[in-house]
Amino acid sequence: MKSDFTFIEGGVTAPAGFTANGILCHIKASRKTNDTALIFSEKPCNAAGVFTQNRVKAESVKLTKKNIANGRIQAVIANSGNANCCTGAQGAENALRMAKAAAAELGISADDVIVCSTGVIGQQLPVEKIEQNIGALKNGLSKEGHKEARIAIMTTDTQFKECAVETTIGGKTVKIGTMCKGSGMIHINLGTMLSFITTDCAISAEMLQKALYETVAGTYNCVSIDGDTSTNDTITILANGMAGNEEITADGEDYRKFLDALNRMNTVMAMKIAADGEGASRLIECSVTGAKDVQTARGLAKEVIRSNLVKAAMFGKDANWGRILCAMGYSGYEFTPEKTSVFFSSRKNAKRFFEAEGAESVQIAGTSASDEEIEVFCNGVPLDFDEEKAARILEEEAVEIAVKLQDGNAEGKAWGCDLTYDYVKINGDYRT
Repeated sequence: MKSDFTFIEGGVTAPAGFTANGILCHIKASRKTNDTALIFSEKPCNAAGVFTQNRVKAESVKLTKKNIANGRIQAVIANSGNANCCTGAQGAENALRMAKAAAAELGISADDVIVCSTGVIGQQLPVEKIEQNIGALKNGLSKEGHKEARIAIMTTDTQFKECAVETTIGGKTVKIGTMCKGSGMIHINLGTMLSFITTDCAISAEMLQKALYETVAGTYNCVSIDGDTSTNDTITILANGMAGNEEITADGEDYRKFLDALNRMNTVMAMKIAADGEGASRLIECSVTGAKDVQTARGLAKEVIRSNLVKAAMFGKDANWGRILCAMGYSGYEFTPEKTSVFFSSRKNAKRFFEAEGAESVQIAGTSASDEEIEVFCNGVPLDFDEEKAARILEEEAVEIAVKLQDGNAEGKAWGCDLTYDYVKINGDYRT
């Protein structure tokens, strides 16, 4: 099927009928930027969600799973600075108060509100600060409000993360928008960090859930920053049907076009998260080709980019391919070491990708040709390669580790970052 989508601006408010806003409620005393976000659809939405697999779940996750179970949602309220996790009955009540405050201002049911929180674990959320400012949050809802909302969900992120795409389904223009946050405590398993997706496509809640499971498998679930799966990981998608296409209720051409656009958008977001890992100085992409199946290709790639030894080597600009083979070897996935080759390549123009907001931002999303490439390991045998050239390649802000197998025709990718001194500094005093 030929892709026919384009990248557009607008984030979560790009689709018809959606507005957003973000303000500072002073949830964390030291914060100077927005810390509470609101997303609203003028019409009720079909909705679906995927959540953390951590046994310890935030109170906001528990409430959102309950509210979204019937497949109907109309608003999202999210805060940063406090995770509202391991907070007991009071934490549960605080999450519910967030939903009720938003619902009262918007004139909808509290059951139709998604609640998300991110930040420090184990401290009670000062929900009264949100309640006191909810009127201002609601009154500032607008199509331009995505710019305020995308900042409000950031914690240790150094850059906001948003994207939007446009495609044609059933003869109608359909838009999908998103924003997310994520920089540390990221080793995703059927969830993201916090990610909110909106669309004006008419699609059933059941097909939204199917699309979410399909898209996270090759995008968000292929990201690992530090090997820690958060207690608050949440990805939700809201569809208000205002594009006017015939509702997608089964797998077929329309569903596949929707999923294709969703996948491309989420691939960009996955790369943005990986590039903005806590303390990171470079994005690391591992691509595996020639695997026996897709699960193996993705699993091997993710094991490589999650290895602390590989990440440390990338920080030190050391082409230590032995660490890559070692990580693959203990991954539990089958491959033939004697038929394995390893390459390093660079992406010198990567910074444009992470800073751009519009269509230009996808030009180097893992698809452009390498600026430089070097083979270091061929068919199970080490090569006498140019160490200076390898170090020059690994010095760039985006580096690809290409692993070529001969076990089949499947391929997969994963994204991570290097491990720097700053990661320890950031997490050593995170609570303060």
